[in-house]
Amino acid sequence: MTYSVIVMFIVWPLSAYILRTECSYVLLNFEGRSHGLLLLCFWTLSFLLAFLPLVSISNSDWWWNLSSDANVVEFTLWILYAFCVSFVFILGIWAPGLPSYFAVYEFLQSNGHNSLSNGNIWVQRIRRFKIVSPFIWPRRHKTIQLRVFSCFVLLIAGRIVNLYSPILYKDIVNSLSEVDNSTGTLSFEQNLIMKPSPYTIFSAVSSHTGLIYRWDYVLLFALLRLLQGLGGLGAGLISALRSQLWIAVDQFSTRELSVMLFKHIQRLSLKWHLSRKTGEVLRVMDRGTASISNILSYLVFNIIPTVLDIIIGVVYFVTAFNIWYGLLVFVTMLIYLISTVLITEWRAKFRREMNNLDNQKNTKAVDSVLNFETVKYYNAEQFETDRYNQAFLDYQKADWWNAFTLNLLNTVQNIVISIGFMFGVLLCARDVVNGVLTVGHFVLFCTYIIQLYSPLSIFGTYYRLLQTSFIDMENMFDLLEQELDVADAPNAQALIVKEGAVEFNNVCFFYNPERPILKNVSFKIPKGHTVALVGESGSGKSTIVRLLFRFYDATEGEILIDEQNIKSVTQASLRQSLGVVPQDTVLFNDTIYYNIRYGRQSADRTDIEQVAIAADIHRCILEFPKGYETIVGERGLKLSGGEKQRVAIARNLLKNPTIMILDEATSALDTTTERNIQASLNRIAQNRTTLIVAHRLSTIVNANEILVLHEGEIVERGTHSELLLNPKSRYAQLWRQQSEVQQQSSTFPSTSSSLLLPIIIENTENVSNPINRTNQLVDV
Repeated sequence: MTYSVIVMFIVWPLSAYILRTECSYVLLNFEGRSHGLLLLCFWTLSFLLAFLPLVSISNSDWWWNLSSDANVVEFTLWILYAFCVSFVFILGIWAPGLPSYFAVYEFLQSNGHNSLSNGNIWVQRIRRFKIVSPFIWPRRHKTIQLRVFSCFVLLIAGRIVNLYSPILYKDIVNSLSEVDNSTGTLSFEQNLIMKPSPYTIFSAVSSHTGLIYRWDYVLLFALLRLLQGLGGLGAGLISALRSQLWIAVDQFSTRELSVMLFKHIQRLSLKWHLSRKTGEVLRVMDRGTASISNILSYLVFNIIPTVLDIIIGVVYFVTAFNIWYGLLVFVTMLIYLISTVLITEWRAKFRREMNNLDNQKNTKAVDSVLNFETVKYYNAEQFETDRYNQAFLDYQKADWWNAFTLNLLNTVQNIVISIGFMFGVLLCARDVVNGVLTVGHFVLFCTYIIQLYSPLSIFGTYYRLLQTSFIDMENMFDLLEQELDVADAPNAQALIVKEGAVEFNNVCFFYNPERPILKNVSFKIPKGHTVALVGESGSGKSTIVRLLFRFYDATEGEILIDEQNIKSVTQASLRQSLGVVPQDTVLFNDTIYYNIRYGRQSADRTDIEQVAIAADIHRCILEFPKGYETIVGERGLKLSGGEKQRVAIARNLLKNPTIMILDEATSALDTTTERNIQASLNRIAQNRTTLIVAHRLSTIVNANEILVLHEGEIVERGTHSELLLNPKSRYAQLWRQQSEVQQQSSTFPSTSSSLLLPIIIENTENVSNPINRTNQLVDV
């Protein structure tokens, strides 16, 4: 007795603490792929202690007779304890525990950690489920709360109906038992159920057969079946009403979670977006939100009801039949659930691998379609097809293993259920023959067992789907837990722009400390002035623009706008005061009207047409058959380069920022288009603080100051004329190189020029544009 008390109240809690410690920390006293030696020894001793009563199984005082309720309770508790200890013992032997402790220790030491951050997978899942709990039980949405509460009330009502439906079926069968012809009295079955009752008005005895017609039982049974449903013939009223109430809950949780995930993705840094593949991110979003909806549906409509049905069934069989029936049902259910969980956990790796290969397959397809022009340029259609075909083969191989393990699980589940049902029917039939039970009890047992086992088979399916949903949800939670590289300070204030002066003070930036991008960059752009950045590729020009937009935070130094550090203001107010015309303008796959209006969503038609006129694109838009309602295509590919740049200029004119950035806005255009665009750029930069990232030096000769960058440092600064005074300066060398190239291009033979130039211009402006225009003729 003392030993049992010590084990129950001291050693078991201690083992739970050790297990928790083992899941969270690296134990160095045992090497291998199993739990610690201390835990294994304790579980083994507990297993032997639990089955110690089997030593006296031949004794007459053992639990064979179960003559009193106390004996029944004692025997039941022993069975439960023995199976629980056996489950823990088997799971402890089977479970891999932590991987090689020394390997993990070396990994953690090399990364400067002393604990496993993830911990137990189920603890992590519970913690992550708390993240989505507000979407299931929202505090501010009383209607959703009422629907959730009503669904759980209907869930309990369904369990009650499931219990009383087979009981009433048993009573109907017993009432229809035959009369003993030799004595003219009721048979044994009728004597069991026919007792004086105040409800005799609902029954009638046939004068011909002596059978009792309990039409009240029949009507009540029909009503219960209406509420419960007729199996494969349709869902019951309770299930249908619960499903209808849950639709709004499911829509609310899916919508709110999707919006939260989308908002979080929008807030992530440029660094994160550049390191991710578009198809993979979209796949994670779709699977993640769908998995949350599936998990909630599986729990409310399948898993929780099935578990409650099992518990109620075991209790009922123990009380209405005897302990052996309850034990048989409990053992069958336990073996079924354990085998389902273990096999499903084992096959999870196949599902995870299949998901990864599916992501890769879809990513290859999306990447190839988005870059179809490059594929065409290099005649790589067959190469891309072969890559996609190989990715599909890899995915189908993993899918085959996933399907094989699924069939194996179904077979094991069917064997367990069939064996349990066979032993139960044999036991019940024996008791009916011996007169212990009635025929109605036999019908009740078969009906109730089938009613329990039917959702249990579906329970295995839904547990697999639940496991799959957890796997699908992992990437979504990894995405939600992705920390923001650039975030607003806790007390960030809105940027107050008065003059629009920009200042960089000793700004340093690097992705890798061994390879700095910017080194002590300092300059100032006064109100209304224009500063240009020039330098070879990789010198840090575009990085300065990204730092100003705060796509990244400077490693050292500070960036000021009107004496306000941009780290201390909100990102929204900062970017509202900035406008940019990038080198490659990417437009939304929507109308021209929508793309221009994106600069200020509150703008009306008149405002949009005015900025289009100022950007010198209004007349061009009117030439399109649908005018401003013309769809520009993916990334604006239906427009030429010059037209896209003009749309970007119009969009910035509509935004009307105080500070304008021209990030190599004309470097990708031909000379003729560049001259036409330059006038629009001059208009947009007028009376604004302007930062120009220049590729062609001829566009910045009028800048107030030119900064020459080399390897992340400002090596020269001054006006165009000042920088040309030193013929050995980098700027002077760049100017001479571009002047020579321009002179060479202008000395082509006249015949070649007259033949090729119109074709080049038409290719730039028209051939790449599949939108039908009026009066488009190429005359060569």
